[in-house]
Amino acid sequence: MDHSGHGMSMDLPPFTLGRGLEFSPDPFFLTGCLLALALYGWGVVRLRRRGDAWQTSRTVFFATGVLTIMLATCTGLNDYGMVMFSVHMVQHMIISMVSPILLLLGAPVTLTLRSLPVAGRGRTGPRELLLNLLQSRYIRIVTHPAFTIPLFIASLYGLYFTPLFDFLMESTLGHLAMMVHFLITGLVFFWPIMGVDPGPHRPGYVMRMLELFAGMPFHAFFGIALMMGSEPLVGAYASPPASLGIDVMSDQNAAGGIAWAFSEIPSVLVLIALVYQWNRSEERSARRTDRAADRDGDKDLEAYNAYLASLHARDGSPGAR
Repeated sequence: MDHSGHGMSMDLPPFTLGRGLEFSPDPFFLTGCLLALALYGWGVVRLRRRGDAWQTSRTVFFATGVLTIMLATCTGLNDYGMVMFSVHMVQHMIISMVSPILLLLGAPVTLTLRSLPVAGRGRTGPRELLLNLLQSRYIRIVTHPAFTIPLFIASLYGLYFTPLFDFLMESTLGHLAMMVHFLITGLVFFWPIMGVDPGPHRPGYVMRMLELFAGMPFHAFFGIALMMGSEPLVGAYASPPASLGIDVMSDQNAAGGIAWAFSEIPSVLVLIALVYQWNRSEERSARRTDRAADRDGDKDLEAYNAYLASLHARDGSPGAR
């Protein structure tokens, strides 16, 4: 791996990072990912057996999103991320920006609502509980841009530029909690913007684009701050294992470049998805307008003919002469 500007080249072993750092999947994320795939597959099968259609593209998006989480947490990246800031930043960006977008494009909430049975009259089942949650004040608060944008920004500056990051990196549980936080933060930020699943906060497409671009510059500034640093900004990566031959500042510079790049790529993907949704929405509105015009066309014609007939009758009456 060659980090520009420092001339440091290093070759990392494929599965081990030195003594005590062997490759091992994270059992929590591995179990969660397999469970998510199983539940999503159950929902799709249930719809198909009922004769309802479900877009294959949504299944592909969701499965790909789950696989990206597994890539970041159940491969060697998880071990490398404990000792290399640049690899950790790859994990962070994947889990907080790539995985949430793919998962949301899979419309898991919509699938859940369509696949769960409706409870009987006067009863409350899982589907009704989910609907109540989606319509609750809590969800309205956590999906509002006044909450999502500051949370998205604080996940960068409030974590890496405070002692909190070093504290979490001291234990496996802390590192796990950090990764879960990244995923939840990304889902909460992109959920109202993507607009695929139902939710209480659904602004217009222009406002969604503004929400998207309101948070992205802070990602770029964060990356620039890392690249411009003259000393290690995160204590957890200030003393990497000597066997890896890592230049700390070179690694931090690479981490900043990764954070900067990821502020652009997901934004473009989400923007493309929004433009596509906007176009589809306009087409549906045009079709509804055309159908309404077709239904009202005969009435308008009859009214116009009646108007002409009244004029003719008036002109032909004795009083008109």
